[in-house]
Amino acid sequence: MQWKAHGERQIYTNPWVSLCLVDVQQPDGRRWEYHVVRLRHLAVAAVVNDHREVLMMWRHRFITDAWAWELPMGLVEEGETPDQTASREVLEETGWRPGPMKPLIYAEPANGITDSQHHVFRADGATYVGPPTEKNESDRIEWIPLADVKGMIDRREIISSGSLVGLLYLLMNETIR
Repeated sequence: MQWKAHGERQIYTNPWVSLCLVDVQQPDGRRWEYHVVRLRHLAVAAVVNDHREVLMMWRHRFITDAWAWELPMGLVEEGETPDQTASREVLEETGWRPGPMKPLIYAEPANGITDSQHHVFRADGATYVGPPTEKNESDRIEWIPLADVKGMIDRREIISSGSLVGLLYLLMNETIR
């Protein structure tokens, strides 16, 4: 059953987010204004080395006041493709230059309220270039054994949807090889 959008108006906007009211009509005929959050799209990178370890960052997210491990990720800039964003973010946030990015999985993690697209890539291998140039992203950068990831998810040491989607898909691929 498809909802029909009759129009949209922004009630707040800035370079990162827009809050909109969309005039929608549901299949039963009910018509009302629905809140939609429009976000810039995100690129996520799962960088895996020859030892079956994945490059991760330990960081704090002030919004939820939570510490957790995350994959490198960032907003797709204008004029950039998602794979270029993923490569740039790995280098800026970790100091490692990843190998070629290959699409891993695509997700829309909250598509009932937002239009955010998450493009998740895999890179096999990386070369250490130097300390991260982005100093505000993480406290630690480590290569985490893929064998440890499920337990870390179970203990809520990995909680961001971009990281979870990428890591779970990566683990699924490793299992069915």
